[in-house]
Amino acid sequence: MGLSNRHRRFLLIEQGLGPAVFNCLLNGPIAWALFRSSTTVPLWGPSSVGVDLLATAFILPFLTSIIVSAIVTRQLESGKVPALPPSQLPNWRWYLRSSSMRGLLLAAAGILFGTLPVLWALSLGQAQPFLVADFVAFKALWSALLALAVTPLAGWWALAHASQASQAPQA
Repeated sequence: MGLSNRHRRFLLIEQGLGPAVFNCLLNGPIAWALFRSSTTVPLWGPSSVGVDLLATAFILPFLTSIIVSAIVTRQLESGKVPALPPSQLPNWRWYLRSSSMRGLLLAAAGILFGTLPVLWALSLGQAQPFLVADFVAFKALWSALLALAVTPLAGWWALAHASQASQAPQA
């Protein structure tokens, strides 16, 4: 049995495109605020592309997991999003962990799959320091793509967790 139309819309639009646009609009200005006094942003160093991307790859998934879990639980309780039927809950129990533990797993994946390959490619290509405006645009797009990859998974885990909790017998 596949996901309902409401669940697909929830995961693809509300937990996919919406957060991608939000993170694009949020992280571009943050990058500008951090680097506006510089003319360029080096690939490595204390204030650099590498450090900024690594920090974002940790913070964005971790906070996303915590925030999305609270929102999804409220939406399920209010009836805005239906619970997943028991047949659609995963067999593995990782989704039952706390939102912060799920966030740590997503943060590790964000670093491993979202940042390290990009930094490796930039290093291998001997990237020159970014002009600040170029880095701001790069960071806005990169964070949007990271959110597009992470937020639907965080939303699905949160929905599965809240669905399981709502179906558990009350004591």
